[in-house]
Amino acid sequence: MIAVEPGALEGVLIFSPKLHRDARGSFQETFILRTYREAGIQEDFVQDNRSYSATGVLRGLHYQVTQPQGHLVYVTQGKIADVGLDLRRFSPSFGRWMRVWLSSEEGRQVYWPPGIAHGYCVVSEGAALQYKCTDYYRQGDEAGVLWNDPDLGIEWPMENPSIDARDAAFPRLKDVPPDRLPRITAHGGGR
Repeated sequence: MIAVEPGALEGVLIFSPKLHRDARGSFQETFILRTYREAGIQEDFVQDNRSYSATGVLRGLHYQVTQPQGHLVYVTQGKIADVGLDLRRFSPSFGRWMRVWLSSEEGRQVYWPPGIAHGYCVVSEGAALQYKCTDYYRQGDEAGVLWNDPDLGIEWPMENPSIDARDAAFPRLKDVPPDRLPRITAHGGGR
C-alpha cells in the first residue's frame, strides 16, 4: 500500500510507501507501476540514477532544457531536504518552490514532473538517493538556476553548504533566457 498526497506545486506528488519493520529489519515496496499510473503519472520511467553525497553537500538546481525529465526521488541512506522549483512557463506556480524532507527511515518519495528544477541538501552523515527519470539524460542539455537566488527565497537547511563550482555559477531565475527554460507545452508534455 502506497499513500499519495499532492504537493504544493501543480503535478508534484508525495508518496508514502508502507514500511514493514520487525526485529530483523525492514521491508518496503518502492515501486508499483499501477500505483503511480493511478496517481496520474503517465510518463514511462526510462532511466534510474543513484547519487551519494557527503554531509552538507547541496546539489542543484538542475533541469534539462530540450528533454525535460520527471524524477521520482527517494533516499536509501540518510536524510535530505529535497527542493523543486517550477520552471514550466504555462504553470500557475511558475517560479515557486517547495521542499520535501526525505529519509531512509521514513521511505517517502517525491515525484517532480518534467519542467521542475531539482536540488537537494544533505543533512545527515552522508546520503544516498535513487531517482527514476521519465526521459534519458542528454549531455549538453542540462541547465540550472542559482541555488540561493535571493528572488526565490528558498529555505535551505544550512547557510554555507558545500557547492560544486558549476552549481555556484548558475544564473538567477530572472537572468535565464526564455529559450533556456525547459521546453514544456501548455498541456504539460515535453518538447
